Amino acid sequence: MKAFLTFILFLGITCAAFAQSTRYQSGYYRSNGTYVAPHYKTQTNKTNHDNYSTQRNKNPYTNTSGSRAKDYSPQAQNYGNGRTIHSGARGGQYYYNSKGKKTYVPKR
Repeated sequence: MKAFLTFILFLGITCAAFAQSTRYQSGYYRSNGTYVAPHYKTQTNKTNHDNYSTQRNKNPYTNTSGSRAKDYSPQAQNYGNGRTIHSGARGGQYYYNSKGKKTYVPKR
């Protein structure tokens, strides 16, 4: 019985820790009319090291691996070379790709 209660306690703590690092994003429509399906995402913070889209990270919900360079990594130095880098109101940096969409640059 004691082992069972210990297991339940461990399971509860593990679930609580996981729940704190991700959040559910409801589906919504962008201003251009495109629908974005509901999905899970990591909590907002000032780095991309723990984001599902970052290299060597894996999204446990879709089983896909990330492809973006980590902030301050050598690979981040090459993002946006030869392009005009813009700064957003909240400090993010981006350039416009060939399709005219914003492509965010990892912190250098």
